[in-house]
Parts: sequence; structure tokens; C-alpha cells
Amino acid sequence: MTASGKTLLAYHEAMLKALGPSCWWPGEHPLKVAVGAVLTQNTAWTNVEKALERLRQKNVLRLDVLLHMPLPELEEALRPSGFFRLKAQRLRNLLAFFSSFPGWDQALATGRLDFLQNTPTDELREALLKVRGIGPETADSILLYALDRPSFVVDAYTRRIYSRHGFFPDDVSYGEMRSFFMQALPVDVSLYNEYHALIVRTGNRFCKKRNPLCAGCPLGAFPVSGS
Repeated sequence: MTASGKTLLAYHEAMLKALGPSCWWPGEHPLKVAVGAVLTQNTAWTNVEKALERLRQKNVLRLDVLLHMPLPELEEALRPSGFFRLKAQRLRNLLAFFSSFPGWDQALATGRLDFLQNTPTDELREALLKVRGIGPETADSILLYALDRPSFVVDAYTRRIYSRHGFFPDDVSYGEMRSFFMQALPVDVSLYNEYHALIVRTGNRFCKKRNPLCAGCPLGAFPVSGS
């Protein structure tokens, strides 16, 4: 393993020791996770949970039902997630993409996305990125959390934490960050899952955009850029 990989694992262990396991989306059916990945764009997860609960209460968390649900009704159900009209259309686009795969209708009762299992990860990621409204972070979240594919998710917290610690310049691209993590770390879905979750939790609690709480941060023992 490279020196960068060892350092990244040390950061992971420090966050895990301080915060404990995240257990993001364990046992959730993949369609619900994929829907959540779209709804979490530009909003807090608490708002996504409210929208998902509305869908659950309506008993519409099925690919076919969501796909053919009247748009105004879908928009109203997604209202708590913010930007609900835009997200309703983006979700429709994703569902239409799923329904273009042979065998999609055989997985309706379980909410599983088994009809995607024969598509290689890189090919599936490329196809997801062509879906209108599905950007890299959403695509990687679907691959990792819904489909158990080894695709590392990075976000604004990743940029903030790791640029402050000297890994990246402030203007690093999404693709550069993702490639760095995937090349340095072992290919491990569970590791990718937990690592991203820990980054988000650490960034949210400690690595504030302004006035970061470095003294209590799990990564406080590691050098920051310029120190």
C-alpha cells in the first residue's frame, strides 16, 4: 500500500474511533436508497426522510408506481425535500433509466435492482451520468449505497477537510478527489461506505465552513495546511 493509502486509513481509523460506526442505509431496499440519493441534493437528510416517509405512507415506493405517478402528486410528496418540482423530474428521469433495462419488472415487489447486476460498474456509472439531473455525487451514491458497487463518493465535506489537511488545492475537481481515494485505498465496498459517512459526520460536526472546531475534531492530531 502507498504512503497516501496508509495516511488515508489512519484518518479513517481516527474518525471511526471518535464517532463510532455510521451504519448508513443498512438493510434498506436499493430503490429507496436510490430515491434518497436524488432527494438529498441540496438539502439536509432530515428533509429527505420526511419525503421518503410520505412516499412510504402512500405505499408508492415501487419503481412502476413511482414511474407512472401523476407528476403533481409526486411533486407534492417530495415537497419536504426542497426543490420538489426539479427533484420530481430528476427522479422520473432516473426511474425511466432503470425501466430501460431488461427484467426491471421482475424486481418490482422487492425494491431490488437486480436487473442491473450484469452491467459493469464503469459502464453503469457512465450511463447514470448521462441521465439528466444525475451528477457524479448522486451517481456514485447510487452505485455504492444502493448497488454495493465499489465507487467512492466525495462531496463538499471531502474537499473542505482534505484541502485543509493539505491533500488537495481548494479548486480540486470531483473526479480528481474520487480518483485519489480510489487509487490509494483498497477496493472495498464496506470501507468506501463507512469512510464517506465518517467524512460527512466529521465535516458536519467539526469542519465548519467558518470557525471550524479543530480542537475537538477527530482529525485534530493530524497536521493542517500551513501549520
